[in-house]
Amino acid sequence: MDKPKLMPEAMRPASRDMRIAGVVLAGGQSLRMGGGDKCLLPLHGKPILAHVIERLTPQVGSMVLSANGDVTRFADFGLPVVRDSIDGFAGPLAGALAGMEHAARLGYSHIVTVAADSPYFPSRLVLGLQFGCEASGARLAMAHSPRAGGGYFRQPTFALYDVALREDLRRALQAGVRKVIQWAEPLGCAGVVFEGFGPDPFFNINTPQDLAQAKARE
Repeated sequence: MDKPKLMPEAMRPASRDMRIAGVVLAGGQSLRMGGGDKCLLPLHGKPILAHVIERLTPQVGSMVLSANGDVTRFADFGLPVVRDSIDGFAGPLAGALAGMEHAARLGYSHIVTVAADSPYFPSRLVLGLQFGCEASGARLAMAHSPRAGGGYFRQPTFALYDVALREDLRRALQAGVRKVIQWAEPLGCAGVVFEGFGPDPFFNINTPQDLAQAKARE
């Protein structure tokens, strides 16, 4: 992966003709939270997932929830739910593949993935990832956040995918690839650094302590 690009403050609309569907990744096992669907836990009067949906809705053309098991537990959110097409718990890449397959059937050219337990991601996430693809000519882009003291953190669950890569991704999953970075980097994934979006915009709620911290946040 090349050095990630800093997202410009004055972002102009990307010129690429992209029809983008949002995929909310809710397939995690939530082991550090004691199991269950942590995205359904309450935060500021509504489920964490509701915050994620509200933040992503204005940024995409449509949205789908990637989750396994009984889909009726998400019925109140009014979103279609897609299950992994790869057997076993294959992680976020399997959710991305399910989202890509769904988006392709609806005529979308790209998907953007977000984590269901990260309610504060940037309001210009999709625009920034489009910028990353446009500036580099890449078919994939991944969000990065600045690291205190220099450098950056990769945020692999916040990424833009060309749905034409779905068969490549399926083959990788069948070969045992499970990490987003492991699959994306050889394909020339663009990195985009998001600065100036408040404290830790990619903060995710993994533990009861994280939830308490999120509740203390405005």
